[in-house]
Amino acid sequence: MIPRFAQPAVDAALTDTRVVTINGARQVGKSTLAAWIVSTMDRRALTLDDPAVLAAARADPVGFVDHEGLLLIDEIQRCPELLLAIKADVDRRTEPGRYLLTGSAQILTVPRLADSLAGRMEIVELWPLSQGELTGRRERFVAVLLAGGEELRQSSDLAKGDYLDLAVRGGFPEAVRRVNSPRRGRWFESYLTTLVRRDIADLVDIERPRDLTRLLRLLAARTAGLERIEGLARDAHLPPSTLRRYLALLETAFFLCRIPAWSPSRTTRVVHASKMFIVDSGLAAHLLGATAARLSRPGQDAGPVLETFVTMELRRQLGWSTERATLHHFRTRDGAEFDAVLETPDGRVAGVEVKAGATVRGEDFRGLRRLRAAAGKAFVAGVVLHTGQHPLPFGDGLWAVPISTLWQGS
Repeated sequence: MIPRFAQPAVDAALTDTRVVTINGARQVGKSTLAAWIVSTMDRRALTLDDPAVLAAARADPVGFVDHEGLLLIDEIQRCPELLLAIKADVDRRTEPGRYLLTGSAQILTVPRLADSLAGRMEIVELWPLSQGELTGRRERFVAVLLAGGEELRQSSDLAKGDYLDLAVRGGFPEAVRRVNSPRRGRWFESYLTTLVRRDIADLVDIERPRDLTRLLRLLAARTAGLERIEGLARDAHLPPSTLRRYLALLETAFFLCRIPAWSPSRTTRVVHASKMFIVDSGLAAHLLGATAARLSRPGQDAGPVLETFVTMELRRQLGWSTERATLHHFRTRDGAEFDAVLETPDGRVAGVEVKAGATVRGEDFRGLRRLRAAAGKAFVAGVVLHTGQHPLPFGDGLWAVPISTLWQGS
């Protein structure tokens, strides 16, 4: 098993929390991680993917959760009735480490699963594999950048084509294992079919699955773009109300990730559009029919796929970074956009811009300088991540560094 950097968070939660849930998209390795964690414990392990087990859970939820030690229940969203029985059990027996659950839906946003386990449950999100997990180096990029970025000065031997190879591969464990591109494509197709016909169906009835399938491809074409409901609804041939419902479902099922806008005033952020990302750049590239070779050709815009790759790497790292931060994008009143803003609870701000080219110029820092001016003393550092091989200083806490700096950790 590839070591997952989210495991220490699960281990720690089991020592003081009654219910711990590993939440994430299908096929990111939740079941593998959960089974590894409980392999040396006094536990029972049950999966609701087994029709007989699912039938038993629905027939007698209270009896199903009657146990000693730790009970692992895989794919909890398939039987929401169990959560009421779990709640009753942990209210009666308050010792930590009673339940380890996995789920392929954002459990607290699903109406049928929303009966509160507040104060009883901790959720640990698991995303597709990060580059650090794949290379065995625990990333420290977020913490180093928010400390001022002084250590971000490492060279790289990777070129643009190498980054495109990584981006179109993505981080789903099964896709990573398939070095043959056509075979990887078959896996992605199977994944998307399961997403529409099963995972979404577990959450709500979809009358016209073809509408949803068409929407997936439209969203891939807009990955790293602003959320524009009216235009997307028109292109998808859907009423805006239906589109909003589908977007919420796709976010709940970990297909779509929405990154909110940042502004100096927290009270005005809600008026700015979010950016939408497919949660895995490999999945986005597959939906676009984009190979690394195709994206390398003159006239092809590799920017959105690379920005998706970098943004989702940041999102994954935030799950285990020693420095807590939230992820935003930045857009000025005159329409200038900037890729990523990291903000700590105490208000420190750092910026990340992604550039598909290997040559960095002063004007590439225009957005970072606008962010620095907007954030004032809260601004600590900013970097332009590029496909070249060497780091370059651009003054006043600004650096141009290779994209691989993201995973050159400890």
